Amino acid sequence: MSINNLHPMSEPKKNNESDWSEPLPQETVSHTFGQVDIDGVSVRYRASAGTYVLTEPAGKPVAQIFYTAYTRMDVEDVARRPIAFTFNGGPGSSSVWLHMGCLGPRKVSLQDCLEYPAPPFAWTDNAWSLLDATDLVFIDPVSTGFSRPAPQQEPSQFHGVEQDVESVGDFIRLWTTREKRWASPKFLIGESYGTTRAANLAGHLQQKLGLYLNGIALISVVLDFSTIRFDIGNDLPYVLYLPSYAATARYHAPDAAEPDAAELQRILREAEDFALGEYASALLQGSALAPQRRADLTARVAEWTGLRPEYVEQTRLRVEIMRFAKELLRARGQVLGRFDSRVLGSDRDSAGEQFENDPSYAAVQGAFTSAFNDYVRRELKFKTDAPYEIIAELYRQWDYSKHANRYLNVAETLRSAMVQNPHLKVLAACGVYDLATPYLATKYTFNHLGLPPELEANVRLTLYPAGHMMYLHEPSLAQLKADLKHFIEESLPPTP
Repeated sequence: MSINNLHPMSEPKKNNESDWSEPLPQETVSHTFGQVDIDGVSVRYRASAGTYVLTEPAGKPVAQIFYTAYTRMDVEDVARRPIAFTFNGGPGSSSVWLHMGCLGPRKVSLQDCLEYPAPPFAWTDNAWSLLDATDLVFIDPVSTGFSRPAPQQEPSQFHGVEQDVESVGDFIRLWTTREKRWASPKFLIGESYGTTRAANLAGHLQQKLGLYLNGIALISVVLDFSTIRFDIGNDLPYVLYLPSYAATARYHAPDAAEPDAAELQRILREAEDFALGEYASALLQGSALAPQRRADLTARVAEWTGLRPEYVEQTRLRVEIMRFAKELLRARGQVLGRFDSRVLGSDRDSAGEQFENDPSYAAVQGAFTSAFNDYVRRELKFKTDAPYEIIAELYRQWDYSKHANRYLNVAETLRSAMVQNPHLKVLAACGVYDLATPYLATKYTFNHLGLPPELEANVRLTLYPAGHMMYLHEPSLAQLKADLKHFIEESLPPTP
């Protein structure tokens, strides 16, 4: 049965639990074959686009999970072949971004991620696919992509920090078992909230399922939500965002060319020194900060952020992300992208406090949606009339109840998993112009992880001159591919 036989949830029958008014979900899969040239090598693979049905212990279906798996064909010993389970974030995002922007054998055709592409949209071979280094399984969590709760199942049971990890972890266990890949080296690759999920999964997979990982790649990282939540009384984000503000202000400086690598490194280094030193100290003092010192810091913050000193003073030295995105180029009638602050847009109301929509998301949403819907049906031959949910707005209803009265922080879960599995390695990839998960917040998180000295070398941070989806910038995509391949190779166990 195809997934288009799933329908919106209806009220369960009270007189007979087993009396289903709608067809039960069933598993379906489409196998196709393809090849892609990567670094001058033709990689032949089998693609599997299909669904798994998750069940309760008694066997009752609870959800249908859509996945796309790519396995290399010319592998002699599958037990030695790595496998990477990948997903995006949201919460509520499908895996299309990593799938067709970065890792898969086909990618969305984008000439320049800084401009709005013209429809219709296309896809092409991905010469930077990671399929030469590892097999790939792209997972769409429940209510994203083609994944759906089973009829008469409450969707909210999957929409929360722990609930999400349970269902995604169950899928990983099931796929590993059915494909006989327990002996393979295993990796997770997550983006944005997908990094939160990946860190949480590391503990869940080890402790509850006995499934140990070789490595976790975190792309555009958020593990500690106190680093990005601009709440009253929480000064941390203002400090950690400032270097990204500084790089953005320099990028958009009037009559200035894009900074080269050396200049960008200098800006970030000096901005970090200021942010973590004088600026952080000033914010900690609050109203006790001396007037002259406040005036001096106001001028410094204005210089780094490109904002008017009067505006910085009005914010009490604390410039929130949406205000920065709206204020920096307000005089030009333009707003900055949150995912990529190099991308510009315009609003009807130039006097507002935040943008009407994120121009850096609007620039790619149509291309990825159209390309995947065409690709999955035309090349992967997966038949369904169901809509592919690129982004379901689950973040508005996500269950954080077990973390009430504190910020979600899965860094400790990752630390514990690394201590229990000292062979587990972590790669964290960040974009300079990412105003959703700023790179200094990632550095801060890992600098406070509390790993024993002998395990600190298991963590590597990389930085790219791009945004949240740094792979949309072709030079950064090429470097990210090289970094991911090296990371996987160095994380493999030695050959017997």
